[in-house]
Amino acid sequence: MVKAHKLMSGETDLIKLYSGRILALAADIPYAERLDSADASVKKRSPLCGSTVTVDVSIVDGCVSAFGQDVKACALGQAAASVVGGAIIGCTYEQAVRARDQLRDLLKGSGVIPDAPFEGFEVFLPASAYKNRHASILLSIEATCEAIAQFQAE
Repeated sequence: MVKAHKLMSGETDLIKLYSGRILALAADIPYAERLDSADASVKKRSPLCGSTVTVDVSIVDGCVSAFGQDVKACALGQAAASVVGGAIIGCTYEQAVRARDQLRDLLKGSGVIPDAPFEGFEVFLPASAYKNRHASILLSIEATCEAIAQFQAE
């Protein structure tokens, strides 16, 4: 009887993870098309779930001036891509890396909300208990950091 209760409780928690806010973010991803002309592009795939994100960036004066992404991911990955798309224009590499690192810490259970303009990542606080979802949540911001770094290396 206890095991059945734990299973039902776990399912209820998982359902809570897919909150209305996450689903709304997933349904409205900014910059959800690839750029025709990008300074750098990165495609990342989560081997655990198969989610993929391709990110294009254009950089002017060290800041992201244009952004595009093709997101083939679960609702959590889509919601994370939505937060990235809504915050990344005007950001530096350092801001993107800080957002990535703060999101990782949040998912590891720090409870600390990432700095503006990435405070929207706070929606993933309940996801810390679901390690198998972390890679998908991190895809867009990781791809974005890699794309900016790729541009800077050239």
